[in-house]
Amino acid sequence: MLYPYKFIPALVERVWGGTALSRYGKSIPFGKRIGESWEISDRDDVQSVIANGPDKGKTLREQITAHGAQLLGTNCGKANRFPLLIKLLDARERLSLQVHPPASVAAKLKGEPKTEMWCVLEAEQDAHLIAGFRRGTTGADFMRALEGIRNHNGKEKTIEDYIYRFPVLTGDTFFVPSGRMHAIDAGVVLVEIQQSSDTTYRIYDWGRVGLDGKPRKLQISESLACIDFQDYEPRKQRATVEYHGVNGLWRLVECPYFHVHRLELRNAWPDRCDGSTFHILSCTKGAVGLLTPDGKEERINVGEFILLPAALGFYTLTPLAEGTQALKSYVPRLA
Repeated sequence: MLYPYKFIPALVERVWGGTALSRYGKSIPFGKRIGESWEISDRDDVQSVIANGPDKGKTLREQITAHGAQLLGTNCGKANRFPLLIKLLDARERLSLQVHPPASVAAKLKGEPKTEMWCVLEAEQDAHLIAGFRRGTTGADFMRALEGIRNHNGKEKTIEDYIYRFPVLTGDTFFVPSGRMHAIDAGVVLVEIQQSSDTTYRIYDWGRVGLDGKPRKLQISESLACIDFQDYEPRKQRATVEYHGVNGLWRLVECPYFHVHRLELRNAWPDRCDGSTFHILSCTKGAVGLLTPDGKEERINVGEFILLPAALGFYTLTPLAEGTQALKSYVPRLA
């Protein structure tokens, strides 16, 4: 029998991580800098394990093998792997400047294509994101800075003279298509929803050393093959809103790989998994009550994620606190 699944988070130490995810229900080991909590993963090296119900202890991969399209939905076609990877990130320090490969070059580089989006849960005062280039920058400018070569006017310029850095606030949403150079700056906690890929090419690491005390490896040639050098000063997502009674639905990102909506819950919200796709629900403010077709109730707290199988049927969300907001993610019909 299929039912809503919660999973045991997989915590990943990063040199840029911290302890902020403890505020989101994660048990941070003493002295560890946890940068990522992998909430839903069907990667060979990180398999999400079910934390609730009769299938507790089974992996997401085992459930997909057993139930196929009943779990994934018809939008996934004949896929036998979960198409998304869901994370929480805590950037206490700036992440490396990096890029993910587009589908057109990923296979040549022996990587996987990766498009992602960010929903900011916390942003400290003067927090920023980095994405794309300042307008007017050329590929030659950037490569000269990367190589540490003086440019034509004799003035020493650095990579930071050419990248686009902009302020970010709690609640902001940002889209990171493959090929977009990017970094998360210090003081940000966010939800990351992405294709199920772990391919990242590191361009520059600000002179930092890793957890082992050694400089972290860069992938310059791979990065240059992936970067979109025409990506100038990208903007944060402008959401479109629809109202369902007193409730609101904000369309944050709708791309070929995933759709992500923000729900503002002031009253009961009926919805349905109709067999075409699973739904992933998470709470970003307040707390959410989930009533399933068999009359069982689940509570979703801030920082928790729950997977609703495609064949689940009707369900109802209710706000358990004033100002409750949730994210709903699913896949459109995949090519």
